[in-house]
Order: sequence, then structure tokens, then C-alpha cells
Amino acid sequence: MSTGGAEGSARLPTRAEQAEGWRAPGQDAGWLNPIRERFLLRLLVRKELRVRYRGSALGMLWSYVKPAVQFIVFYIALGVFLQLQRDTPAYAVYLFSGIVVVNLFGEVFGNATRSITGNQALVSKIYLPSELFPWASMIVALVHFLPQLLVLLVGALLFGWLPSFTSAIAFVLGLVILVVFTMGLGMITAALNAAFRDVENFVDLIVMVATWLSPVLYRISMVEQAIGGTIWWWLYQLNPLTIVVELFHVAFWRYSPPVVQGVAADPTLAGPGEPFGLWWAGLLIAVATFVLGTVLFERSKRRFAQEL
Repeated sequence: MSTGGAEGSARLPTRAEQAEGWRAPGQDAGWLNPIRERFLLRLLVRKELRVRYRGSALGMLWSYVKPAVQFIVFYIALGVFLQLQRDTPAYAVYLFSGIVVVNLFGEVFGNATRSITGNQALVSKIYLPSELFPWASMIVALVHFLPQLLVLLVGALLFGWLPSFTSAIAFVLGLVILVVFTMGLGMITAALNAAFRDVENFVDLIVMVATWLSPVLYRISMVEQAIGGTIWWWLYQLNPLTIVVELFHVAFWRYSPPVVQGVAADPTLAGPGEPFGLWWAGLLIAVATFVLGTVLFERSKRRFAQEL
């Protein structure tokens, strides 16, 4: 009788039980888990937000303070001291359009990388679909992105910017490429970081380098003057972050009335072969990175509990 009881307790669920919501241990929907397990995903997002601001007097106000300080430092150092604002009309809008991109990239990439190791207690003790952790980190990053976007919108309006169909399309394309590409990278590094903690240090270096290798603090025409006509120039243009930053410039800076004349004279922002015209290449690279990250994450997730 005891043997039968043991067999009964270890049996796989029948089709009728599976139809009622039962499933065998370890069986899940893979990359569809964030959609099917929306309730658990919301709980993880709330947990991440509570933990981040626990004991903080300012709370969500830090989402405004940090990018504001970053903008002020870069603007004074580059716009005022190095006089970059002299050759770039509405340089404040140009600068902040790129800063919000690299901030979102850095937060999604870094948080997703640490999402498995940072939730070690949950991953090693109870069963939760592992995909929920990097996705929760991405949603938290988007929550912090909204205040920065609001500041950017207000700043652009003060410089005469008016929303248009072109700016809306450029913004949506840029945001989609950025999130898809960064989530793909984040799932790759999250899987690797569970086994090798050095990965998160490499990610911090990548984020730092990406800030300077994208046209955030300088005009892309300066890069063309330095390396134009070489293979490095083509690789620079195919960098998804370069494409996204230029899409955000189109969305919030290029068509602002005070800078129309200055932008029209700069062919590096208008040609179909330049970063704005290469949005399709950025989207293809982003999707390919996301697929690669999903496959690697799916193959690695069953070892997370042992590696942690």
C-alpha cells in the first residue's frame, strides 16, 4: 500500500487534471511565461519597487534627481566648457534625448543581468518561471523611464518642439528596438551571471563604453569626419544604440523649429543609409539578439538552482 501511495504521489497529472490547471513539475510556457503568469509578474514588479525604495525619503523622486544631475554635469562639462552647444542648436534637448536612451539601456541591461542572482532565495527554494525575473526588471526600468521621458517632453516643448506623426513613429521604433535588443542581451548575461559572477562587472563596463560610443554627447557628423568611409563607420552606424539615439533625436530634436535650419544642413541625419534610415537593420539585430537570448536562457534555467 505504501508503494502504491508513493507511486501515486509521484505520478504525472492526467489530461483531465492538466485541463484544470495541473502540470508536471518543470513544465512551463517558456518565453510566453511573462504573458501567462501576469499575476506573478505584477507581484515581482511591486516587490522590486518596494525593495529599491525601502527606507528612502525621496522614493520615486530619485527617478527625477539622478538623470537631472547627470544631465547638468554633462551639459556644463560639454555644452558650456567645451562649447558643443555653439555648433548644436538646442543642445540641451539633443543631449537629454540621448541620455534617456543610455539610461534605459543601462538599467534594463544591468537589472536583467542581476535578476537571477538577486532573487537567489526565490530561485533556489520555490518554483517560479525564471523568465519572470528579467522581465520584472525590465518593467521596473520602464517605470523609472517615464519620469525622464516627461522631463524630455517638457524640455523639447520649451524649445519649440511640436509632436508629429514622424516624431511619434521614430519614438515608437526607437523604444521597441531598444527594449527588444536590451532584453536579449540581458537574458544572455543573466544566464551567464548565474554561473560566473564576473559577468555583471563586464556589463557595467559595456554600459559605460556604450555611453561614449553612441552619439549622445556629440554630433554623429563628428564621427563621420573622423572615420567616415571606413568599415568602422559602417559598424558604428549598425550599432543598435546609435540607431535608437538617432531615432530619439528625430523624435524630439530634429524637427524642433529652432533647429530645423541647422539640421537640414547636416546630411548625416537625413540620408536613407544613415542611422535613422537604418531602423530596419536595428530592428533585425534586436530581434535576432532577443531570440538568441531567449534560447540560451531557456537552456540554462534548469541549472539556476544548482548554480546559485
